[in-house]
Amino acid sequence: MARIAGVDIPRKKRGVVSLTYIYGIGQSNARKILENAGVDPELKVEDWDDQQLTKVRNVINEEFKVEGSLRSEIQMNIKRLMDIGCYRGIRHRIGLPLRGQKTKNNARTRKGKKKTVANKKKATK
Repeated sequence: MARIAGVDIPRKKRGVVSLTYIYGIGQSNARKILENAGVDPELKVEDWDDQQLTKVRNVINEEFKVEGSLRSEIQMNIKRLMDIGCYRGIRHRIGLPLRGQKTKNNARTRKGKKKTVANKKKATK
């Protein structure tokens, strides 16, 4: 396996697909990286030579924030929103969706497993 940015990317796949295994790199960024490094996007990773692998590593290190540093930056952004007490920060804090979704029926991913609430008892006469 080729190791880039602390991640073992699969050797049997094309370069564009393999680079998407790195956190912070999607399809369009993978194409840009390979274009800047001068590597054919259709070429499989196992067919890359050491020089091509080094070029790809250098392009990623110089131009992109990936893996640990990107994760920590995102966490710091969320923490900042929570600290200043804005709407999105409050929604993060209480674990509800923050982009305007309805929560009456759905939002199970953010709210977690259902918590059953007992019915009120009827008053007897």
